[in-house]
Amino acid sequence: LIVGENFAGLHIIDLKENKEIKFIRITSAAIFDIKVFENVIFVATGDGEVILVNKNDFSLLNKIKLSEKSARAIAICQQKEEFAVGYSDNHIRIFDLKDHTLKQTISAHDNSVFTIVYSPDGKYLLSGGRDAHIKVWDVPDNYKLFNDIVAHMYTINHITYRPDGKYFLTSSMDKSIKVWDAGKFKLLKVIDKSRHAGHGTSVNKLYWSKYKEQVASCSDDKTISIWEIAFGSS
Repeated sequence: LIVGENFAGLHIIDLKENKEIKFIRITSAAIFDIKVFENVIFVATGDGEVILVNKNDFSLLNKIKLSEKSARAIAICQQKEEFAVGYSDNHIRIFDLKDHTLKQTISAHDNSVFTIVYSPDGKYLLSGGRDAHIKVWDVPDNYKLFNDIVAHMYTINHITYRPDGKYFLTSSMDKSIKVWDAGKFKLLKVIDKSRHAGHGTSVNKLYWSKYKEQVASCSDDKTISIWEIAFGSS
């Protein structure tokens, strides 16, 4: 388990032994996102750095700083050997997964980009943020804007796909979780407090498990909720 701590660095936890085996002091800034791909740990920080750490020996591989604003979210596309970073300067930057060079800069949103995710097939990159829009970027077509959806009332905090890529979820500061058809980008369901005894404040993070279609959501209301989402044959 890799835990990012504000103003310190990374804690590496051995879950079998139930103890910390390593602390890596890589930044004094807040840590907003952590992703792991093969032997690399990718870390997005509040001072605009993207820090790459070797997963095997925890040595520093690279520090990339292209903005004075926060690096908020990281997404990795194995198919194109690229990774994307969403920033609080409203931009998404696309990097080469092997040599970490900048390949493209996208002026993405009217405000801070809080969440980005590639579709499981690598065809689309979805982004969301403070402007409450979902932007859909066509990856094979040089990240051309494919769709722009006014999805929530307030900030979109997180987007996640079902593992098979047929559906995705969004969560927002407007206290709701929304279920979307990933092929048609059509809204299917709104999960909120009034209709489903949902969260009472901002919904910050989602996890869609392969186990019984269950979704975990966490919120500023200090609760984690588990939802079982079922789809009819139609």
